[in-house]
Amino acid sequence: MTEPGERRRRTTSTTTRERAVRDARDAARRAADALSELIRHHLEGVSAVCRSEDGGWIVHVDVLEVARIPDTTSLLATYQVELDPAGDLVQYRRIARYRRGAQDQ
Repeated sequence: MTEPGERRRRTTSTTTRERAVRDARDAARRAADALSELIRHHLEGVSAVCRSEDGGWIVHVDVLEVARIPDTTSLLATYQVELDPAGDLVQYRRIARYRRGAQDQ
């Protein structure tokens, strides 16, 4: 029981449940938000989302690194973003860099 004017504290399990990633869409959104705060490049989109072995998420986010004219010569990059099961950023790294007009190999 709490005294009048005191706030009840939440348990860790309740907080974790509220913050846990709900689905792939939520994982993609959280990864993109976390990455955009760190690298300050324009996000182009998410190209892959999958579960990691520990129950977290691995998300590939495509970003515009160097804008050029014409747009087909702009440089883009794909970053791999890893989230823990709660949706917090664990790590990220650039895994590819390419021209927008380049075809997949």
